Formats: sequence, structure tokens, C-alpha cells
Amino acid sequence: MFQLGCKNRVCVQNEILSGLTVALALVPEAVAFAFVAGVDPLVGLYAAFMVGLLAAIFGGRPGMISGATGAMAVVMVSLVADHGVEYLFAAVVLTGLIQISAGVLKLGKFIRIVPYPVMLGFVNGLAIVIFLAQIQHFQFAAPDGTKEWMTGSPLFIFAGLIILTMAIIRYLPKLTTAIPSSLAAILVVSLLVIGLNIDTNTVGDLASIEGGLPSFSIPEVPFTLETLMIILPYSFILAAVGLIESLLTLSLIDEVTNTRGRGNRECVGQGIANTVTGFFGGMGGCAMIGQSMINVNSGGHQRLSGISAALFLLGFILFASNLIEQIPMAALVGVMFIVVMGTFEWSSFRIMGKIPRHDAFVLILVSAVTVATDLAMAVVVGVIVSALVFAWEHAKHINVKTYDNKYGIRIYELNGPLFFGSVKHFMDLFDPENDPQEVIIEFQNSRVADHSAIEAIDSLAEKYIKAGKTLHFRHLSPECVLLLEKAGDLVEVNMMEDPKYHVADDQLA
Repeated sequence: MFQLGCKNRVCVQNEILSGLTVALALVPEAVAFAFVAGVDPLVGLYAAFMVGLLAAIFGGRPGMISGATGAMAVVMVSLVADHGVEYLFAAVVLTGLIQISAGVLKLGKFIRIVPYPVMLGFVNGLAIVIFLAQIQHFQFAAPDGTKEWMTGSPLFIFAGLIILTMAIIRYLPKLTTAIPSSLAAILVVSLLVIGLNIDTNTVGDLASIEGGLPSFSIPEVPFTLETLMIILPYSFILAAVGLIESLLTLSLIDEVTNTRGRGNRECVGQGIANTVTGFFGGMGGCAMIGQSMINVNSGGHQRLSGISAALFLLGFILFASNLIEQIPMAALVGVMFIVVMGTFEWSSFRIMGKIPRHDAFVLILVSAVTVATDLAMAVVVGVIVSALVFAWEHAKHINVKTYDNKYGIRIYELNGPLFFGSVKHFMDLFDPENDPQEVIIEFQNSRVADHSAIEAIDSLAEKYIKAGKTLHFRHLSPECVLLLEKAGDLVEVNMMEDPKYHVADDQLA
């Protein structure tokens, strides 16, 4: 089913060390994303372990790291708040089944149709969503149970620790790369808070993460149609968000490593990971852009690095839970702010005035829809709008050169694609009432793209018939000819050297 990918000792050593580095970086983010979703930190850690392990084994991109992610966590918030964590586990199981189906149906290839402005809007929107999710940590529970904003000393301490965390992450790599800067920042800030006995919120104040091995358990939800209707919308969104982020990450790693992953296998691998994770008390997940880049840059290009990262993470859960509970929340928020800064494509501001206006509009639209709804909906909207803009722009490219030959026959040499967006302009190019008795339309420089174009050709033929004119088509595809039967003997189709291409046609389906 899979290969570890290493053929010598040096490779194994590099993969294991890279996996250790990634595991250290996974701990704070898994805990932080669990808080984003409103679940126990252990639920996020279990997800990071199980999704990371199974996606590394069964996925289609060696070297890519998967785990609990903010993109999926923000979708889970309302489900957990309204129905509880058991419904989340059921939704994660269904999410995995949907993803497996997507892989079996070979849907992974469709990630190639995502335009670059949509990808920019995707990552920018993701960064904004993660940022907004951190704002809640600037609140505290009042005695009456309500949430109030921090003020005075607690706010200054919390903000100061966040700034310190971000500064360490930002500048430590200039001194050494022996330890992940995110982990180093959390260690330093945690030791500072513990050593100076600083009064600030810690992970342990919110929930205990003490636990052992994840155990198998069927989600405790009613197995009814009502339950299915509750979790199904969330599962579809989670599946779409997970596959979109995973396949976008796969494309990025392909580009960096100059190799090619298998998108459909990655869909199946992510689906297996989420299905199993839901039965073992995990919140589900997908590929992680940041951790995947850490792994690749650390020398982890094979499956062994992902497997090692997951196993190291399990070791942390089993033997270091008490230490994790002492991590200040400010440190986690600082890590997430750095993730936001690294995820957001700041270059989009620089290029905004240099790219076509419709691309800039799509970029902003996708970012806004991401914040207002979810990532999957944003990408779908972005692709649809980009497709409509493309159709609108190319509809202007069709034109015709008109002249009469020595026999008095009018020749229309058509140029440009003929499809649903250009059929209106196509019809306006001809004048059946005033044209001579014989007319030839030359399609050699035109491409008939869809059924709307075929119907337009048929309608034009009928107009010439009603005008009592003889119409000839040259270099028209066979599919078009099949739909021109009702034009009768007055329509002649010259099939010599006709191109052999196919168009969408419900008569041929």
C-alpha cells in the first residue's frame, strides 16, 4: 500500500529528525485549533496524531503533513456549540466517507481549475478567519458568567506575552534553526510565566489535557434521519474545506519539490484519516501548509517524516501532558498571530493595481466570502465568478471577415470561439434579409465549444431558409451537422477537411 521512501541510513535519519521538528511545532497549534473549535485540547491533539499518521500512510503526497487545522476548526464552532462534541465526531466520520467518495470518483483533478486570484483570496480569507478566532482570548469570564474584555494590567500582561512570543518566533531563526522557533517561543514564555509566577490564563485553566491512548468509540448520537440532517451540511463543508486546503497544499509542495503528488489518492487518504479519527475522539483535519513547509525545508520528503511526526506527537500526549497544561494562552495566541502573518499574502496589496480589475475583484470577493461564510463556499464562488468573467471577456473575441467572391457568393470567415457567451454577438454578425442568394460561413478559424453554439448555428440556418437563401457551412464539426437535419436541402454542409473534435451535446450523451 505504501513505501517509507528511504533506501539508506542517512535518509532515515533526516526523515526522523524532520518528523521530530514537525511534531514539536504541531503541539501548540493543535491545542490552539481545538480551542478555536470549542473542544477539549486533547481532541485536537488526538486529531493531529491520527490524521497525521493515516494521511502520511495512505495519502498521495509524501512529505506533506496533516493534522487539526484552523480552516476546519472554524466550521465546527457552531456544531459543537449547538449540539455537542459527539455530533462533531459523527460529522467527522461522515466527512471522511465523503472525501473517500471524492477520491474514488476522481474529483481531485478539479483543483487544477482553481484560478490564482481565487487561491490568493483563499489564503487571505483563511488568515483573517484565524485572526478573528484569536480575539475571543482577550476576554475573560466575569463572576456572573458573561464575557468581558480585558483591561488594565491583565490586558498589558497578556499583550506583552503575545508580543514576546511573536518576537522570539520572528528573530530566533536568525540565530539558530536547531529548534523550531514556535516551540522555543512557547518554552521561553512558559518558563517566564512559571518562574515569575505571572498571573495569566494557561491551557490548564480552560481544560485538562491529561489522557492516554485514544480509544475506539462510536459517536453517542441518535442514529436517525434528524441526526443526519444536522451533521450532513457540516460534513459536506468540512469535506470540501479539507480537500481544498489539502489539494492546494499538495500543489504547493509539488511546486517546491519539483515532483508530483496524486490528488485522487490524497482525497482517499484524507477520507480514511478523518473517518478513523471520528471513531477515536478526534476533531478531524486536513493538510497543513505551514507544517508541510517546515517538513520539506527540514529535509522530510518521504512518508517516514509524516509517520515519525505523528508518533512523536503521541509520545508527547502520553508523557508530557502536565507540561502542556502550563502553557500560557498568550503564547498560543502569539503563535497563531505568526501563522496569520505567514499565511496572508501581503504581496496581494502590491499587485492589486497591476492585475486586471476583474482578478482583483475576485481576490477581494473570495476573501470576504471566506470571512462571512466558509472556505469551501468562497472557493466555489470564486471559481464561478472567474468562469463568468472569462466567458464575458472571450465573448468579445468573436468577429467575422466578410467579402463576395467572383461568383457573387458572400463569404463569412468566422474568427474566435463560439460558445454560450458569444452566441448573441454571433447572431448579430449576419444579415439574412440583405445577403445575396448564396452564403458561405467558414468555421476553419472558429471553435464550436458547446450546445448553445450548435443551437445558434441551427437558428441562423433557419433564418436563411425563411429568407429563401441557400446557406453553406464549411469546416463544421460532425456534431453540429447532426442537429441541422431540420434545415432541409437548402442548407449544405461541406465536410471536406472538417476538424475532429467533440462538443457537449445531450443527443450524444
